[in-house]
Amino acid sequence: MIEQRPSAARVRWRGELSVAEIAQLAGVSQPTVSKVLNGRAGVGDDTRRRVESLLREHGYRRPAGPPGTTGVEVLLSGMLSYIALEVVRGIEDVAATRDLTVSLTDIRRRAAAGQSWIEPLLVRRPVGVVAGFAGFTAEHLDLLDANDIPVVTLDPIGDVYPVPSVGSNNWSGALAATRHLLGLGHRRIGVITGPVKDLSARARLDGFRAGLDAADVPFDERLRRSGVFTFEDGRDLGLDLLRRPEPPTAVVCGDDLQALGVYEAARLCGLRIPDELSVVGFDDIEQCAWAGPPLTTVHQPFAEMGAAAARLVLALAAGERPAQSRVELGAALVVRGSTAPPAR
Repeated sequence: MIEQRPSAARVRWRGELSVAEIAQLAGVSQPTVSKVLNGRAGVGDDTRRRVESLLREHGYRRPAGPPGTTGVEVLLSGMLSYIALEVVRGIEDVAATRDLTVSLTDIRRRAAAGQSWIEPLLVRRPVGVVAGFAGFTAEHLDLLDANDIPVVTLDPIGDVYPVPSVGSNNWSGALAATRHLLGLGHRRIGVITGPVKDLSARARLDGFRAGLDAADVPFDERLRRSGVFTFEDGRDLGLDLLRRPEPPTAVVCGDDLQALGVYEAARLCGLRIPDELSVVGFDDIEQCAWAGPPLTTVHQPFAEMGAAAARLVLALAAGERPAQSRVELGAALVVRGSTAPPAR
């Protein structure tokens, strides 16, 4: 039987209060309580004495040392199963070389069940965390930092500086897609983007615009639509574009689900792909090769991204300082059957 050591996040005796309740009684944040439990700096003397008094009163004790866990925690939320499997496979390939296990937490499922993800994670005290979701708050990051658990994010949608991150070059991927269509002769090119707050979506739009600028093709705002990365949005926004008096001859999409939605929009409008409409996606999920015709898309190296994130988080856990806080891997265009010269 493996002995369970006390955790810095929550060590209860006689069924007493949680860290959150101790923090409320002391009038401080949970990360502050965690810092006191771990003997970390950054807490004033008066505050430290007040928190330690409450900890003693409610039966807490500081852990004798690190619990020595041997796992990397992966946090995902709403990620497509194929992408998630590729990311985890890359992480496992690196973890296995260090005799480390990999655990997966579905944040969306826990949230739907009304369950917290941060407290169980702190109890497990992983070597490091690789996060592929956007739900981090400053308090979450402070709690992980206070417990000496490094974090690396995968292609974050927002600015989580100073947390290191790993992603692919969204800008160059969209640039390659746009140049491909321009090279085929398209000039009236529509674009469907992801959420405007999403950093990767903005980078893809910037790459698209850069491709047009380099070819002296004006960016037509009337051919731009913004939505979310879903099949339904691709279909609905695609219909909006294709039903215009002068519809685009090609559409660049923010991800493959949107692109497959545009396939349906084309079917509803009686348009043949690629004879009457060219479509390009982004990600290269496995369904791209099954579509009729197979989808031209930008390949993201998800397994390599997972491996890079694992190497980075393990380096941080070993006390190393990364040379750069952002690692970007190459994104390559995969040309299949959904693109062709324009018919008109």
